[in-house]
Amino acid sequence: MKQQTLAKSFSLEGVGLHTGKTVIIEFEPAEVNHGIRFMRVDMQDQPVLTADVNQVVSTNRGTTIRNGEAQISTVEHVLSALTGTGVDNVLIKVNGPEIPIMDGSAMDFVDGILGAGLLKQATDREYFEIEEPISFRDEVTGTELLALPGDKFEVTAMIDFNSQILGHQYASLQNIDDYATQIAPCRTFVFVRELEQLFDQNLIKGGDLDNAVVIADRLMDQDELDRLAKKLGKQSIKVEKTGILNTTSLKFENEPARHKLLDVLGDLTLLGKPIKGKIVARKPGHTANIEFTKLLKRKMMEQRKLKGRPRIDPDQPPLFDIESIRKLLPHRYPFLLVDKIVEMTDNYIVGVKNITFNEPFFQGHFPGNSIFPGVLQIEALAQVGGVFVLSKVEDPENWGTLLLKIDNTKFKYKVSPGDQLILKMELLSAVRRGICLMYGTAYVGSKLVSESELTAQIVRNQPPNE
Repeated sequence: MKQQTLAKSFSLEGVGLHTGKTVIIEFEPAEVNHGIRFMRVDMQDQPVLTADVNQVVSTNRGTTIRNGEAQISTVEHVLSALTGTGVDNVLIKVNGPEIPIMDGSAMDFVDGILGAGLLKQATDREYFEIEEPISFRDEVTGTELLALPGDKFEVTAMIDFNSQILGHQYASLQNIDDYATQIAPCRTFVFVRELEQLFDQNLIKGGDLDNAVVIADRLMDQDELDRLAKKLGKQSIKVEKTGILNTTSLKFENEPARHKLLDVLGDLTLLGKPIKGKIVARKPGHTANIEFTKLLKRKMMEQRKLKGRPRIDPDQPPLFDIESIRKLLPHRYPFLLVDKIVEMTDNYIVGVKNITFNEPFFQGHFPGNSIFPGVLQIEALAQVGGVFVLSKVEDPENWGTLLLKIDNTKFKYKVSPGDQLILKMELLSAVRRGICLMYGTAYVGSKLVSESELTAQIVRNQPPNE
């Protein structure tokens, strides 16, 4: 599927649930690969915040993101609406620190999006495909979230608040096209017994019966209710029986469970990519949702790196055999760490190093538990990069490469005798003034064993008599 943005701009006005302040929020179309971003138009320089799980700073009764001094709270409902309607790229301008709560659901956002219309863009949408089960569990709360492989996106949420009023509930979204009618209208909910504590935490200043389902799961005496109403600045009410306090009935029998699903979808949007797979959430909450999304993001980054893993065809002759490599590189035994070059384009090169027990360093590097040194993995990558650079010049015998900098290096798995090390170097930017910046990844089979950013300089070799 293609990426999508809005066909035109639209704006909404509402009250922040926790700040109680009126907020205007404007949605504008954005170019491909822009993603979802927020702009604080009320602040100097109008800082921009990306909808990224790594920018989450609070999950206390809502999800808050921050970039520098700028932060925006309660982003989960609008993010849920964007994912539920298939919007990939949008700029959201906000003149305050919180997204308006509207009626406590995502429906107003969905209506605005569908009213503005969707515009397909030229670039394909990139998905995070769940290839194996990924699970998260909070041992204290009993919360569990699980991602399973699937050919489309599905979500199931199950809740249990140990309440006779709510009971055990579950909700399921098996087709994202049903989001607007089955999930978006479902409102946030709160127990009466929680209100005073939330208010004392400087929260819910904008909350009322019009933007939340309020649940009384125990009877409260009138003095307690009057004191609570005075503190909240609201008109006092009577609670003569347990149940839902709102003047309107629930939109669905399991509306609370459906709203929890809405929240899960909004927090998962902070992954930055739509998901292809099935999500199952038991007793979800914003804190667990965000920790699970962080876990998914780590898996997504690993998957992205492995997608770049070279495929070696042993029947194909090498582009450079060992003798060709010796003509380009000055290295000799025991420090020539590239056996052959199997692929090369304008932007990357792939080499192979076969690890044998006969390597001289195994005599002293962990005898009895032979490990190919990490520093030599980086050197092998650098040599592959050297072949790439020197093969591009007309007289390579007169030039060499000097390693200037090593950045962001990680070692993930050990490399042992018998392994075949596949070395890939990708050009990160055009070679300028003899400076070459490349990103190196080393694989054994399907495993990424090490990675690093390497900067080298192309220098002219000095004659022997100099």
